[in-house]
Amino acid sequence: MVGYGYSQSYLNKNIVKKDPSPRKVNCDVKARTEVQLPDTPATPVVNPNLTDAFIKVPLVLAETTLQVVVEADIPLDPPASEIKRVLKDVFLTQCKLVPVGPFEEINESGFYTSEGAKLFVEGYIRKNIEYAPKGCNSALRTLTAKVPFSGFADLTGEGDLNNFPIFGFGDQRRAQFLDPKHGESPRLDKYFFQNSVIYNEQPFCELISAEFFELDFSPHSFDSHESKHSNSGSFNKLREKIVTDLTLKVLQVQQIPLTVNGSVAKHGHEEDC
Repeated sequence: MVGYGYSQSYLNKNIVKKDPSPRKVNCDVKARTEVQLPDTPATPVVNPNLTDAFIKVPLVLAETTLQVVVEADIPLDPPASEIKRVLKDVFLTQCKLVPVGPFEEINESGFYTSEGAKLFVEGYIRKNIEYAPKGCNSALRTLTAKVPFSGFADLTGEGDLNNFPIFGFGDQRRAQFLDPKHGESPRLDKYFFQNSVIYNEQPFCELISAEFFELDFSPHSFDSHESKHSNSGSFNKLREKIVTDLTLKVLQVQQIPLTVNGSVAKHGHEEDC
């Protein structure tokens, strides 16, 4: 037998000895106690000569609930044997209000109120799916899927619009001239143009809430021969039928008249701006 000639001193230096006593872990963290600062009421500065005041603020045009109905097939890789949990959120990528009238001019100002509009909505439902793959000791897997949707809603002044949106329309005019040599023919190289442009406040949306109702199931089993006799089969596709009640506000920045004491003056739609 061939041995290795290690000396006792070499072994004592290089062999790591385990510490029989457990090491203490310091659980203290850095913290400080905040000091309360003195605060005193401040007197607001108000214009003493305030008359015929107006404020420009977002005005709620409508608060409505849209029902979004979608169906989607979501692939699962690796295949799942059980769905554990599904978390959902709604994201809007587009929310546009298109006026369709009838229009009524506001005091011959060139601005009109619209008693009807179409609301175009587009976005997606973001789903976070937790599921268990096949196997008794498999780790849980997560999958993020975006289910798109789009559509429109018809908003009218009969209960849908609390306040009418306001839009201004530009004007374009063109004058033509006769050819001085040929009075019966117009000139095609000489015109006079006049146009006006009115810039409007774009209506916008704010999400209020979303309520989901959905049915999730596998359209077919991945291990069909096993699933006929037990629940141990797996599936690689999840079919979802989703009904979402989406509540949102439609707003537009408008000028609102105030009284001297700060309350909103009561005016009709023609005097809102």
